[in-house]
Amino acid sequence: MGPAQRAAWLDELDGGRVDVVVVGGGITGVGCALDLALRGNSVALVEQRDLGSGTSSRSSKLIHGGLRYLQRLEFGLVRESLTERRLLLGSLAPHLVRTVQFLYPLRRGWRERLYTGAGILAYSLMAGRGTHAIGSHRHLFRRGTARLAPALDANVVRGAITYWDGQTDDARLVIAVARTAAEHGARILTSARTQELIVRDGRVCGVVAHCGETGRTFRLEADAVINATGVWTSQIEDLAGPPSAADGTARTNVRASKGIHLLVPAERIDLDCGLIVPMPPSVLFVVPWGDRWIIGTTDTDWDLDYAHPAASSADIDLLLERLNGVLSEPLSRDDVTGVYAGLRPLVAGNASETAKLSREHTVTRAALGLVSVAGGKYTTYRVMAADTVEAALAEVDEAHGRKPAHGSAKRRRRRDAASRRSATIATPLVGAAGYEERRRRYDEIAAAAGLDRPTAMDLLERHGDQIDEVVALIAERADLAKPLAPGHTYVRAEVVHAVRAEAALHLDDVLTRRTRLSVESWDRGVAIAADTAELMGAELGWSPETVEREIWHYSARVEAERDSQTRPDDHTADAARLGAPDIRR
Repeated sequence: MGPAQRAAWLDELDGGRVDVVVVGGGITGVGCALDLALRGNSVALVEQRDLGSGTSSRSSKLIHGGLRYLQRLEFGLVRESLTERRLLLGSLAPHLVRTVQFLYPLRRGWRERLYTGAGILAYSLMAGRGTHAIGSHRHLFRRGTARLAPALDANVVRGAITYWDGQTDDARLVIAVARTAAEHGARILTSARTQELIVRDGRVCGVVAHCGETGRTFRLEADAVINATGVWTSQIEDLAGPPSAADGTARTNVRASKGIHLLVPAERIDLDCGLIVPMPPSVLFVVPWGDRWIIGTTDTDWDLDYAHPAASSADIDLLLERLNGVLSEPLSRDDVTGVYAGLRPLVAGNASETAKLSREHTVTRAALGLVSVAGGKYTTYRVMAADTVEAALAEVDEAHGRKPAHGSAKRRRRRDAASRRSATIATPLVGAAGYEERRRRYDEIAAAAGLDRPTAMDLLERHGDQIDEVVALIAERADLAKPLAPGHTYVRAEVVHAVRAEAALHLDDVLTRRTRLSVESWDRGVAIAADTAELMGAELGWSPETVEREIWHYSARVEAERDSQTRPDDHTADAARLGAPDIRR
């Protein structure tokens, strides 16, 4: 997914036609593109910014069943999520998804232990047995809790229960799914904003999109369009005109919920595992992340700018206050190295608080030829995509005049449908196939590339067997083995690789999503912006003026984010964050 491939795809799609267009390049959108490509359909995906630039890079980084959903009796969602967790850990993305132990502190008495223990036991049983089930749990009392989690206040926490779950780098998982889709024939265009839906005889049959890199507007026809835009779902649906009860169409009612996360250095919280603390109406997570902890999250309504949700000072103070309630040594604002905010696209119901809305997804026929998907959990992206694709292919059938069959014809259709079912359940993502073999010899890989062992291992867990591509770049240019930023294991070769293979077009794409230096480093990546921009510019043909513009835009974005995080509420934080212009036209 490099610049030459993007230019070829843009030429091919301008005035062209595919079976299905997917609008939205988050985890669900790229999941739909992969599913369609594996079924043999021609598919194009258009994304207004970068892959995973919205909600899909701003999560808690968990691949989990959702322990709290058991409290709401959402057993089907939990079971489905645990099945997907097992698949991702086992065969689909073992390089990107790994296990993590969590501790659930107990603060009241034996009734809480019985109630919570029963829930975690059910969670473990639902995970099943065998490889990658990670269903074990353990009860701890005061002494055992203190050994595993010295940071907890012994006057507050009386004991704990531990269990296991999964985590991932969410942005890199999006990239892996997108690359796998492209490998199987999907055309992926970022910086391509959908301006119109093509509607002919009452049916949606394509999109008109604007390329933010070239300024080119192009028209792409299709038999069906999938709307996988998350919190922008309603805006895309509005482009199709009003719904009609006569043709069975309806609109999706999406409610945006803001969740913020903090990053603090690992040494500031003395824990040997992750932490999950119930904080009604939601829960608080402390998730290990390299030499950092991710602390999150909040769950509040948001009706301001969707592209750049802002974390306010009140949001940050709330998270710190909640966590400090169980710590023996409280954290302060000075401990926070990074902050990020994302929006969950929840299917709206009657709940007064977004934390009470279900994470179940919904697939809606928003117009003839237009299928929307909203809600759901990151962990179940593959199931969401399969459900959405089934609905979209029904629209393709109808566009071609293929009506539901009956009798023997209906049975034949069922056999045909079975033959074209989603193959995503058995298709490893890019980087997975040779991961274990390279893991066994990563010392050899490290030595050949002149890398230290921690750097080589982190490279392997970011790229899987695609580490070969990164090492090949180092073999061509030894200077690309140097660290991108002091104290981190990212290397300069990853910047070049991000441009050539991972669709990175702007400085923000690399520092925020291909790497996570925008939240992992104290200066949010500003110090290495110039070096990164020079590396990217050499690949993308940037002029010196373009390099300077990229650095200025990135620095302005960081400054605006820092400013927003000092503001007292959502409205003032949003106004501060919007002080930085968007790099994409």
